[in-house]
This record gives sequence, C-alpha cells and structure tokens, in this order.
Amino acid sequence: MKETILILDFGSQYTQLIARRVRELNVYCEIHPYNKIPASLSGVAGVILSGSPFSVLDKEAPIPDLSKIKGKIPLLGVCYGAQFLAQSLGGEIQPSKIREYGRANLGYIDQSCTLINGMSDNTQVWMSHGDTILKIPENFKITASTENVEVAGFRINGEETYGIQFHPEVYHTDEGAALLRNFLVDICGCSQRWTPDSFIETTVASLRSKLGNDKVLLGLSGGVDSSVAAVLLNKAIGKNLYCIFVDNGLLRKNEFRTVLHSYKDMGLNVKGVDASDKFIDALSWISDPEKKRKAIGKAFIEVFDQEAHLIEDVSWLAQGTIYPDVIESISVNGPSATIKSHHNVGGLPDFMKLKVVEPLNTLFKDEVRRIGRALNMPSLIIDRHPFPGPGLGIRILGEVTSERIKILQEVDYIYIQNMKDFGLYDKVWQAAAILLPIQTVGVMGDERTYENVVALRAVESTDGMTADWSKLPYDFLSKVSSEIINKVSGVNRVVYDISSKPPATIEWE
Repeated sequence: MKETILILDFGSQYTQLIARRVRELNVYCEIHPYNKIPASLSGVAGVILSGSPFSVLDKEAPIPDLSKIKGKIPLLGVCYGAQFLAQSLGGEIQPSKIREYGRANLGYIDQSCTLINGMSDNTQVWMSHGDTILKIPENFKITASTENVEVAGFRINGEETYGIQFHPEVYHTDEGAALLRNFLVDICGCSQRWTPDSFIETTVASLRSKLGNDKVLLGLSGGVDSSVAAVLLNKAIGKNLYCIFVDNGLLRKNEFRTVLHSYKDMGLNVKGVDASDKFIDALSWISDPEKKRKAIGKAFIEVFDQEAHLIEDVSWLAQGTIYPDVIESISVNGPSATIKSHHNVGGLPDFMKLKVVEPLNTLFKDEVRRIGRALNMPSLIIDRHPFPGPGLGIRILGEVTSERIKILQEVDYIYIQNMKDFGLYDKVWQAAAILLPIQTVGVMGDERTYENVVALRAVESTDGMTADWSKLPYDFLSKVSSEIINKVSGVNRVVYDISSKPPATIEWE
C-alpha cells in the first residue's frame, strides 16, 4: 500500500514547500484544504498541519476536524498548526510581546524527543509568527525553546502528536530536513521508496489498466510537462496515443521543426500541424493581454478539434497538468483568482466529449524533470526553460504581427544561443526576450533611427512561485546587446529587467 503523508493546508505561503521537502525525502504526500479531509485515511502514514496567515485568535480562524487523526495517526503541527493544537486542547495563546520573525536559535532541545533528536545545540531555525503559546495543556511537554519563545516545540505525552513554532521546510532552518526525516521515517515509519523509477513503474501500470485499448489524444507543446506525459502514455499504450503538435506561429525560431524531429526520434506517434496563419489572423488588432490569450486559446481549440475529428473512436484527452495547477484550483479559499487562462485545469471545451487523463497531476515541476531524466528523454526537452502557452504572443507587448514576431524570434534566438554558449542557460530558471511597444531615437552610422526597444529577462527560481532576477555577467550582456542591435533590423535599444517576483511577475503579460 502506498504510504501517504497528508498535509492539511490553512492557506500558508509555505504549504507547497512542505510538500516539496517531503517529496525530496522520497515520501509521497498530498495537500488537502483543512476542511476537505479525505473520508478514508487508509494508507495515510502521518499528517502535517501547515502554517496560516490567520491567527488562532481570529473569529474566522480555520478549524479542522481532527477526530479521525489525533492520537490515531502521527501528527505534526507547524506554526499555526502547533498553536491550534495547543489552544484547542486547553492551552493559552496570546499576541507576542516580541514578534518573532526570521532567524532564531534553539537554546534548548530535548534530545529524548524523537522529532528533534540529533539536532544540534543552538541550531538556527526560521520563525514567522505574531502569536505565542503562553501556556500548554497538562499532558503536553516542551521539547524546544529559543531565547524569546519558551514553547518553540512540544509533544503530547502518550501519543505521536507534535508541534513546532518554527518552519522546518524553509532553507533558513539549518536542520529542517533532519527534523522532517525524523517525523517521516522514525515516527511515521515511511520507507522512502517513492522515487522516479517507482513512479514510472506504478504510473505506467495504472495507465494500462485505466485506458485498456482506448485511443488517447494529446496536444504537445514542446514543453517539459506535455512531453513527459506523452512518453509515459506511450510506454503504457503505444500507438493508441495520438499526439498533435501545433505550430501557432508564436514559437521560438526553428522550434517547431527541431522539436517535431525530437518527438519522432523518441518513437511518439505525432502529427505536426502548421496553423501559424490562422493564429496570426486571430490576433489582428488585439493588444489586451487577456484578449490575446483567449484568441490564441480559441484558435488552438478549433485547430485541435479539427485534427481530433480525423482520428476515429478517440475516448480520452490527455493533459500535462501538474500538481501546482491542481492545488491552485482547490485552494483553501476556493478557486484562485490568479489562475491564468492558459492553465490546463478546466481547459477542456464542453463540445469535446472526452474523458480526461492527467499522468502528472501529482507532481511538481522539478519532479517532472526528474521523471523525464529517468525516462532518458533528450536534454533539449527536459532542460528547456518554461515557456508560456500563448508563446511569443504575450512577449510581444501590444499588437502581434508577422513582422513583430520575426523581430522577436531573431532577438530571442541570439539571446538564448549566447546564453548556452556562455554556459548560463542551465543556471537560470527562465530567460525571455520581450518586444516593447516603444520606439526610441538612435544613431547608426551618420543616420538617425527611430526603432524598437527589447527587454531581456532572466530569473532564478525553484518552482516559479517566487523568483529573483539573475545577475548575468556584464560581458555577456554587452555581447548580446551589441549582436542584437547589429543583426536584428528594427531594434536600436536593449534593456535588462532587474525586477523580482514578487512584486513583478516573470512574464510581462
């Protein structure tokens, strides 16, 4: 039986990070809203309560029903989760006199407590709380303290229930991974067998059982997610998988031809469709970013539906949906208002009466890459930077025309190729060139010019949720700028974006 760690989400910004840290220890976990606990807890080896932007003192504070969990399944409360356990069982919580936020050190550690056994004296942890546990219930025992917080950790006597005031999942908690390993392995008894190879084996077997001899249709984008989904499905059902790779005219220079060859070399049953004229026509006179997305999405559905009707008796539509999309669509506060219109979740048009199969909907992006490497997929696809569904359509600010697409494709090609030549491509999360709706005065030779501005963007991230701008070398930026201006007709100025996310986003539209 699969060992699962259940993470109950109270709306913390760190909830997904808890899940990632658990997965890194080769233990499978799932995130569920605190008020949507699964009816069956069979196979659940342990439960983690996340932090929360709420205070337990708030009238609207989230309150979970732990009647099937506490005292029956190992339980770890983190920050808000710890305060909820203490308060709900008779402890006292009050706003902190000294609000502890950031780095702190555990001056006291109870080494007899399995959860924190082996952690170093005075080890650094990360705090983020405005309330303090002033008094614990009688059957609680303090297991860790800092200079300012007496109850930095506790356990309940006679059961495997623990609470910590700090965040073990963040990088700044030096021995957070050790604490989580103690909980997962020593307390929950997890075997740490959830690996890429085990995922591939169980997923392929499950797909074979689920799909049988049915035909499955998949729209490939050239990106990591849809490509890995295609290879898994191909291992399961072979030629019953029909892949369609659409050239929307908004891909990078030469990308359609190069990626299509890669797909065929991987043994996929794939058809390439050049529909670039249709997409460019659909974008005529449109400048609003969301309207562009919708126009591109509508054109794709029309092309995809037309191609789908050429294949008889298709029963399933496969999608490269990954876990963050799923989590975002069932967040604590209901469907997120920030879901972009090109996300896969909910993207199936009503008139396509197909069942949906999503082989990757339990994986984070970095896990998808690991699965791809375990499947021996080419680096061209696995190490490819994230690329938006609408392609260059949302990297051309303002109206999208054939001429502006050509300009941006050439700029982007020079930027990315130089990044690879300088050994920088694999060191950044995502790099993009953006064509701005701005023209500026320039001088070339003895002539005055009035031409386009392009912005270059490169960011460092682990999952795209937050990102910092990449400190690219000056000699690289100088060479790229010079080459773009000299070789791309219509561009006379290059700027570099030094904004982080938040407050900016990675894409400009």
